[in-house]
Amino acid sequence: MEAITINVPVLALRGLTVFPHMNLTLDVERRASILALERAMEAEQEIFLVTQREVSVEAPEEKDLYAIGTVSRIRQILRLSAGSVRCVVEGRQRARLRRLWQATPYLQANVELLNEGGEKEARSPRTEALLRQTWNLFSEYAQMAGSVADEVAATVMDCRDPGYLADFIAQNIALRHTDKQEILEEPSPFVRLRKLNGLLARECNILGFEHEMEGKIRDQLVRTQRDQILRTQIRVLQNELGEDEDDELDAYRQKIQALGLEEETERRLLKEVDKLSRQPYGSAEASVIRNYLDVCLEMPWNQETRERVSVDAARKALEKDHFGLEKVKERILETIAVRQMNPEGKGQILCLVGPPGVGKTSIAISVAKALNRKLARLSLGGVRDEADIRGHRRTYIGSMPGRVIEAIIRGGSMNPLLLLDEIDKLGSDYRGDPAAALLEVLDSEQNHAFRDHYMEVPVDLSRVMFITTANTTDTIPRPLLDRMEVIRLSSYTDEEKVQIARRNLLPKQMAEHGLKKTALRVSDDVLRAIIRDYTRESGVRLLERRLAALCRKADMALLRGGVKRLTVTEEALPKLLDCQPYPPAVHTEKEETGVVNGLAWTESGGEILEVEVNVMEGTGKLELTGNLGDVMKESAQAALSCLRSRAAVLGIEAEFYKTKDIHVHFPEGAVPKDGPSAGIAVTTAMLSALTERKIKAGIAMTGEVTLRGRVLAIGGLKEKTMAALRCGIGTVLIPKDNVRDLEEIDQTVRAALRFVPVETVDQVFAEALVPEPDPVREEVSEHVSAFAPLGRESEPALRQ
Repeated sequence: MEAITINVPVLALRGLTVFPHMNLTLDVERRASILALERAMEAEQEIFLVTQREVSVEAPEEKDLYAIGTVSRIRQILRLSAGSVRCVVEGRQRARLRRLWQATPYLQANVELLNEGGEKEARSPRTEALLRQTWNLFSEYAQMAGSVADEVAATVMDCRDPGYLADFIAQNIALRHTDKQEILEEPSPFVRLRKLNGLLARECNILGFEHEMEGKIRDQLVRTQRDQILRTQIRVLQNELGEDEDDELDAYRQKIQALGLEEETERRLLKEVDKLSRQPYGSAEASVIRNYLDVCLEMPWNQETRERVSVDAARKALEKDHFGLEKVKERILETIAVRQMNPEGKGQILCLVGPPGVGKTSIAISVAKALNRKLARLSLGGVRDEADIRGHRRTYIGSMPGRVIEAIIRGGSMNPLLLLDEIDKLGSDYRGDPAAALLEVLDSEQNHAFRDHYMEVPVDLSRVMFITTANTTDTIPRPLLDRMEVIRLSSYTDEEKVQIARRNLLPKQMAEHGLKKTALRVSDDVLRAIIRDYTRESGVRLLERRLAALCRKADMALLRGGVKRLTVTEEALPKLLDCQPYPPAVHTEKEETGVVNGLAWTESGGEILEVEVNVMEGTGKLELTGNLGDVMKESAQAALSCLRSRAAVLGIEAEFYKTKDIHVHFPEGAVPKDGPSAGIAVTTAMLSALTERKIKAGIAMTGEVTLRGRVLAIGGLKEKTMAALRCGIGTVLIPKDNVRDLEEIDQTVRAALRFVPVETVDQVFAEALVPEPDPVREEVSEHVSAFAPLGRESEPALRQ
């Protein structure tokens, strides 16, 4: 069949496609397009509608148009304005653009009409299957799109023409103009419908994704709207209660900016405020952030007390609050003097080491008072968790800053005096070693940027003055001890205790018990008796409790009536304070064989340590009893070896270590004893027992002995000499190397005792043993006694 060609006006469509047998309403605004419509109306009302390849082309040429279009008939034209026309067109037949032979004033072309085949295919089983597939896909599309008109759906379900069905669906669903152009250009109805099914399947998938995304967005919007509604309700309630979340956030920001913090710290805190603003009100995370901000704002950033660095003021404060401890006071005053000369210098960390009750904590309090620094005390006894020092991470429930930061907050300034009490009682377990965490805190080279695990911002601890206390340095780790300067506090002498009781303890207890100054009288002799017989300690805590007991007795006596004043005497002490808990130490007060008064140091002061030695026939065994430690047992072995090496000089039987059993005993066997300072006492007692020479009365000794007979220095001389004076000892033998320590002994003790420095055991024996009788002297004495009458009248002749 010969192809039919016609010359018709051309209307270029932008983004639109017209299919045969379909009606379409379109608006025309371009001048050339309006003229083409008018020319078609003048002729046979036919026009060639073809789609532009590019929508943006304003004056299209032949290359800008697709080759396949639709020859349509104009059904109606409506002029909307001077430059706009609305028309209704009906597609008649597909046509191919053969040549665009006119471009102005409107487009006109020669087009070839195209015929459609496929009559046999329309009735084949394959076509029927394709139709059913199309109906299913269109039903799915219509259900998902939701914008398909009911009459369109009905037409589709009633249509059995593949070509018309493909054109009808393509015309009435939302497809890209390129996809519609592809359907328009396909001449075979079967292939056209198959291509349409592919496009329908693609559109169904796209709509499925769109619905899924829309559902997610809708759920998110619902949650967001719910949160916004709840926030609005909470804000209204807060306004009713006079609270406002926005005001809270602004208050946080203003407080942070007003502190004048370092850039890193301020940025971190403002970031936390921004994070808080994004949290739902009342959420757990918001509560954690609020607690964190509150802790950080409680820190006394850039707040310091004005330090009063004055040696004279510190001396007055220390003298007022403490009696004795002269070396300790002097060392603390030296530290203050250094700060007075160099206020910008790095402070030292002081460690006060001494027995309980000697005033370590009260000294730190006095220093804080003298320096006008706020005091914060940290008790480290029993602390076993590293987090107690450095804080907990905020990820943990109930997290909090460490004790150092907490103490600074409690102190209220960045330059407080932190008292780390009982630093020797730190423990360690699987949770970490708190002593290791203190290494950075107590290092002046590092603690200017200390980071607590909770705060996570640098905190300057270089302006903090640290004073630590301990009872002993043995349990303090060596790296930690190396960062501190140790100041040792010895126990008080009895005279110091008397003065402390007179000046501080007794007035304090009388005030606490409501007694006037004249209501209770306690003499110094009574105080000495209380200290000697009712207390046994290095400090004065037990003494204060004994004085409190006297005050209670005075209250009872005054309330019963009949007395206006209670005077305490030594004879009344057993009645007022019950029986003596610490009777006088057992020691020899007469010349005995094998019994020597040694001197021992204990945490509660010095004591007399009696040494007893018995020598018996046997096989050379050495028996040591009295709950002795290894060092003391070895000291007794050394004493025995020293005597064996000097047996000939000392007049001891040469084979005594084979034929004699020696038993050395230290009374009060239930009390543990250890140390080498009883060496010369054991040696002297052994020699006395072996030679049956007596020991002088009223003598005591202390010192370590070597195998060569040398006497070595010992410690605790101050406490030992106080024990000797308290027990009525007149002469004390001490190592010569300890003579320098006599300067630290109380003047009362020095004046009352006779000190004999010794270097060797020979000097000890010469001073301690009763001299052997002179044979000539004994013979004269016997002759005189034979003629002189017994009685007092014989004494002058004997002296002569």
